[in-house]
Amino acid sequence: MDRLLSMRVFQKVIDEGGFAAAARVLDMSPATITRLVTDLEQHLGTRLIQRTTRKLALTEAGEAYLLRVRSILSEVDDAEAAATQSSNELQGAVHVLAPSLFASYFLAKKVTPWLALYPKVALHLHVDSFPYSRVEEFDVTFMVVNEGFDANIVARPIGSVEWIVCASPDYLKRRGTPLQPQDLQNHLYLRFPWQARSGHSAQSMRLSRQDGSQDDVEVRMHVALQSESYEVLFRAAIDGAGVAVLPRFPAVDYVARGELVQLLPDWIFGRYTVYAALPTRKLIPARTRAFLDFATSQALQTDAGKNLP
Repeated sequence: MDRLLSMRVFQKVIDEGGFAAAARVLDMSPATITRLVTDLEQHLGTRLIQRTTRKLALTEAGEAYLLRVRSILSEVDDAEAAATQSSNELQGAVHVLAPSLFASYFLAKKVTPWLALYPKVALHLHVDSFPYSRVEEFDVTFMVVNEGFDANIVARPIGSVEWIVCASPDYLKRRGTPLQPQDLQNHLYLRFPWQARSGHSAQSMRLSRQDGSQDDVEVRMHVALQSESYEVLFRAAIDGAGVAVLPRFPAVDYVARGELVQLLPDWIFGRYTVYAALPTRKLIPARTRAFLDFATSQALQTDAGKNLP
């Protein structure tokens, strides 16, 4: 058995979501793909993938093995590139995980300049609203976390952003403009499902005075829409569905165009930091280091000069 090939096939089956899809990408027959994964499981003496007629699911052993496989294959690819190419001709792929909003409004804009520098290094960009627990699965994971976030990870802070309260002019004409936080109790809430550890409850909006001069205020609201997609929340807010808490970047662009209005400008929902996190493996591929340096060297600036662009 070609163990390295079997490991690559196993990883591709998971990444592509199935044996047939992996076969198409690798230009191999589905039967060969199935045999290689089966041989790998027999060699290891454990089942890695639970197969059903509708989907694949990793077993507990499969999840642990996949983490190691990604690390091993990444190091193999990097060693081959280092042996055959000069440093300005890096090859392979960098697997990146990020929340959808950060991926759309920041990372997507960096693809063209990145490929101009490293045309042979592809970016595989994966999206997850809650990426914190998946750092070991990817080369670089971008996380947007609240101040005081503490985790046992290797991470580089690259900027910060405030979350502000917004609604459309049309919505405010219909429902009135809140002048103080307590006025929000009469409004519809377009809510992102913050995890419990963030301190934000499911039915209330908690606001902080921007200058820190007052205690936080928590207002109970009717949740009209909840979504893990900030693109959905932006669209619903612009269309007049309710009040949303949105990152100042890119909300300021919509405010400048008159599509949204910032409410209660002296108050913020929170201030969050963007981190670029790395897996704990000792050897980081050169292409990953190059991407990390590239991404974190891009100034994350706003009109305040300290936040995201």
